[in-house]
Amino acid sequence: MRYTPNSINRFLLYKLPAAWLTGVRVSVINDLKCEVKVRFRWINQNPFRSMYWAVQGMAAELTTGMLVMKNIKESNSNISMLLVGNKSNYFKKATGKIKFVCDEGENAKELINLTKLNKTHKAWLKAKGVDESGDIVSEFYFEWSCKSR
Repeated sequence: MRYTPNSINRFLLYKLPAAWLTGVRVSVINDLKCEVKVRFRWINQNPFRSMYWAVQGMAAELTTGMLVMKNIKESNSNISMLLVGNKSNYFKKATGKIKFVCDEGENAKELINLTKLNKTHKAWLKAKGVDESGDIVSEFYFEWSCKSR
């Protein structure tokens, strides 16, 4: 798979249909960051008229996971990855268009380089969710474990 927004969004349709149906879409991916947008809609709401926490989690996890996957592909190594931990904080209701950004591409690259040397390695990556007015609505931390096979 090529790591472009269009190819990743097509991947979502077939491999992660819940994310695709709720409107999670990759808008930017490069060596330094991954950005995912999701708009508050009927299908992703909670009873309190804001975006359900799990939809926010899917979008945030996608930003960190795609950076790890992209770096594994570029390393030409046989490495598996697994999500082993997560933490989240919520600051305000998520309504409107929410943009999740993980700008830890360098940390993802370092994780893969350390995995090639040490067989197994873990790292925490952070994703922030920001609304249209620039306020942080949530932040997520995901611990990824990578293992050389």
